[in-house]
Amino acid sequence: MDGKLYGKVVVITGAGSGMGRAASIIFAQEGAKVVAVDYVGETAEETVRMVNEKGGEAIAVKADVSHWDDVNKAVEAAVEHYGKLDIMVNNAGVFDGFKPCLESDEALWERIININLKGVFYGCKRAIQQFLSQGNGGVIVNTASVAGLGAMAGGTAYTASKHGVVGLTKQIACEYASQGIRVNAVCPGGIVTGMTRDLMSDPQTDQLIKQTTPLGRWGEPEEIAEAILFLASDASSYITGEALRVDGGWRAK
Repeated sequence: MDGKLYGKVVVITGAGSGMGRAASIIFAQEGAKVVAVDYVGETAEETVRMVNEKGGEAIAVKADVSHWDDVNKAVEAAVEHYGKLDIMVNNAGVFDGFKPCLESDEALWERIININLKGVFYGCKRAIQQFLSQGNGGVIVNTASVAGLGAMAGGTAYTASKHGVVGLTKQIACEYASQGIRVNAVCPGGIVTGMTRDLMSDPQTDQLIKQTTPLGRWGEPEEIAEAILFLASDASSYITGEALRVDGGWRAK
């Protein structure tokens, strides 16, 4: 199977649903061999089945990105099955339900930060270790959010975590650019995923998102996956340290 990523090996976290699943399918269609990682093993297996049905190649790994050993296991699976790692997509994330500071207890804060920020840090660190051992560079794409570019797109913990992802992306991009490693982030707006299902089911919130988004609608997971594909492919070979908005114009106002 030829394509923009022919012969590349990619690890995608949060691959069991939403944007991660869409990215897994699109990457495989573009010729990549995919390691689909998710905390829920059954959903990762379902993503692999969908990839295989479309003629792609993938394996599933059950892993919790907030644990170093699990992230290491995912990368090791890529190397064991496919011989290398070319692209790391740190996509796994959770939402805080728009909880303001005084309603955010320690347990919520730790869960959001551990998955959304520490998990991305672990993914970046382990991927960079592998890239450097291979000696031929590599690409990292992190899923941030428009909440990483300003306030009011999430609650206290979520917004803090996504600002952290944007800062982490820029810092690591500068640290390892000279060694052929590119690091970028995608910043989605309101996207139709399992994480936003409750928000969409509330008529007031649904209408608010549509009214405040210039394109007047929620985005689809595939639209974010295409942006991730762009940042992962040679089409963006002169881009690093970028936080790319894919938000229907929400932050353009």
